[in-house]
Amino acid sequence: MNRWTLGTGLTVVLAAAILAGIRFGSVPISNADFFAVLMGEGDLVDRNIVMELRLPRVLLGILVGGGLAVAGATFQALLRNPLAEPYILGISGGASVGAVLVLALGWTIAGSWILPIAAFAGALVAITLVFRIATTTGRAMDVRVLLLAGVVVAAFFSACIALIFSISSAQTVQSTVLWIMGSLAAANWQSVALTATYTLPATLLLMRLARPLNLMAIGEETAHYLGADVEGVKRASLGIAALITASGVAVAGVIGFVGLVVPHTIRLLVGSDHRALLPLSFVAGATLLTLADIAARLILSPTEIPIGVITAFVGVPLFLTLLRRNLSTP
Repeated sequence: MNRWTLGTGLTVVLAAAILAGIRFGSVPISNADFFAVLMGEGDLVDRNIVMELRLPRVLLGILVGGGLAVAGATFQALLRNPLAEPYILGISGGASVGAVLVLALGWTIAGSWILPIAAFAGALVAITLVFRIATTTGRAMDVRVLLLAGVVVAAFFSACIALIFSISSAQTVQSTVLWIMGSLAAANWQSVALTATYTLPATLLLMRLARPLNLMAIGEETAHYLGADVEGVKRASLGIAALITASGVAVAGVIGFVGLVVPHTIRLLVGSDHRALLPLSFVAGATLLTLADIAARLILSPTEIPIGVITAFVGVPLFLTLLRRNLSTP
């Protein structure tokens, strides 16, 4: 498929998803009232619903979904593994431990910033541990050791969460499990600003590394002979992608499959050139998460389904269909 055709199509779908995400929700708003709000008029309650609840939620979904997809594409290139995704380094485990501690200690009543700050701090701890383990054998960062370190750190954090669950109240366990499943329900303009501060500059930096990532996807030795700073590219790209993931997990919880399915699907459609793969993955990830959030809000309204459930139900069949089509193509 032509990359420009795919990019145009994704952009149109994303624009429609943004309008739908702002227009529809558990509280009905007529078309007339909706367009009045967009023109700066309308009822005060409708304006608050659209501008203070739904619009920040849609924007946060765009940032988190796009960021996770770009991070997934980066991990898949550096680790040369199509099954790699943002949580393979134990980042979600670290963020979950930070959030679980805050919820178990009852600190969320102190302010809305406590939970995302704790989750982000836990993710940074996980990143630091994994990188330190991966470089213990020397200055070079061994990709195989990095993968093993991620698995070990994730297992350690899972044990920490299980320990906290075992000594916590049922209410704490329930609220924590819902957070781990992922949600955009707590979106506000502060969380949008926080996520944009990390995600947008980091995504642009990764796009500037598109050519070295193309070389790294072939192999480290080949990239070195062609003039790429292999260790520098690995450290910078992994660090930036990990920070993008951490910022998304901190504000939206653990949302799986976006970082795995989206970049691999885009790669099947347009190839492995990261100059096209990264921006298209961002738009596709943003579109997927925005549509998934709309479905999470409306399918069982007023009950909200965890968004991670929706991304799994939508992403897995799409991924398998495209993979089967690609394998059957001579």
